[in-house]
Amino acid sequence: MKSNPSADAEYVSDINKKHDGGVKKLIRLLKAWKYRKGVPISSFYLEMRAAKYSSGVSTFILIWDLCLILEELVALELAAMNSPVASGRRINPCSSEANRADALSKTKTAALRARRALEAHNAGKPAEAVAALKLLFEFSR
Repeated sequence: MKSNPSADAEYVSDINKKHDGGVKKLIRLLKAWKYRKGVPISSFYLEMRAAKYSSGVSTFILIWDLCLILEELVALELAAMNSPVASGRRINPCSSEANRADALSKTKTAALRARRALEAHNAGKPAEAVAALKLLFEFSR
C-alpha cells in the first residue's frame, strides 16, 4: 500500500491552520491519553480521525472537541477509515481485532469521562471538570 506522509502532514496542517492551532493540540491530547492509558490504537489513526472530525466543524473549543471526537470514535466503533489524501488507502485503528476490542472499551470509558468534564465545565464547576480530566489522563499502567 502506498503512503504519502507529506500529503498527510499537509492535510493535518491545513485543517490546523483553519482552527488556529487547535487541531494539533487535540491530536496531542488524544496521543497523551493513548500512551497514559495503554490504549492499543494507532497514533496515525487518531491523528487522521481528529483531522477529519475537525474538518467538519466551524468553531473549535478544545474541551468540547475532545469530548466529541472521543464520542465519535465510540459511535464509529473504531472502524477503519479511508485516507483523506490517498485514494483507496485504508487506515486501520489497531493491529488486531483483540486490540480493537480493548481500545474500544478504553475509548468508551474515556468518552464518558470527557463528557463529565464538559458537563462540569458548562455548569461552571471547574474543580469537577479538572477531576474528570485527571481521571481521563491518569496513568493506568
